[in-house]
Amino acid sequence: MHYNSVFKPDLFAGQTILVTGGGSGIGRCTAHELAALGAHVVLVGRKLEKLEKTAGEIVEDGGSVSFQVCDIRDEEAVKTMVKAVIAERGRIHHLVNNAGGQFPAPLIGINQKGFEAVVRTNLVGGFLVAKEVFLQSLSKHGGGIVNMLADMWGGMPGMGHSGAARAGMENFTKTAAYEWGHAGVRVNAVAPGWVASSGMDTYPDAMKNMIRSLKDHVPLQRIATEAEIASAIVFLLSPGASFISGNTIRIDGAASLGTRAWTLGKARNSESYNGFHRACQPDVLKDGE
Repeated sequence: MHYNSVFKPDLFAGQTILVTGGGSGIGRCTAHELAALGAHVVLVGRKLEKLEKTAGEIVEDGGSVSFQVCDIRDEEAVKTMVKAVIAERGRIHHLVNNAGGQFPAPLIGINQKGFEAVVRTNLVGGFLVAKEVFLQSLSKHGGGIVNMLADMWGGMPGMGHSGAARAGMENFTKTAAYEWGHAGVRVNAVAPGWVASSGMDTYPDAMKNMIRSLKDHVPLQRIATEAEIASAIVFLLSPGASFISGNTIRIDGAASLGTRAWTLGKARNSESYNGFHRACQPDVLKDGE
């Protein structure tokens, strides 16, 4: 089986695309789709095992891939990583700035160390990678950057550290789009809502019932697949988005809109798209069946 993308198979033929956080979740799915569309994908992450596993899958599917172990929060490590990729590949055509992470906690339960750790991963790290990719490659050749946000438009209760970081990344996206546009560099972002991804299984047991009920708060009455996020990222990197820059696509089934005063109707006619042949349903959702 192969990735069933809605885009033409040779869309990124001959291009090198960097995907941070490419060893799992949305990053893994996006890397698979980009490879299926002809790109050489460079997976970046902190855990060698995850990178090796995803790279092995892509090779098995006939794709082209390499990987770099790097802590994106370390500026010197990021500089070295980007330099190594360019030395091997010649240039970087696009960046998927996907890496991130957080833990559930109310604001009063987050200490300085925890807050700063999430901000460094979700904001500072993304800035460092984007800046170095721009300086070392995109500034010379042009290209696209897609940053990863989240549904934080109404605040992010229970994950205030992540909400603050993602809001900062949205502003960074706009600023970078304006400052780097002269070089033919487009910078956009995607903001997923609730996604059936492996990350759901990292949350404590006390949150399982809440996770299973998330779909009830979405007008489309379901949660997204990883492939539905990946396809938006692919579009933003594609020639079809060549005049789109500084924008954020919300991929949340309209969950970030409306008010609780409006009762959602019974779901009908909403079918999910899942072109990812290696997608795995989170265990927490299996338990709810």
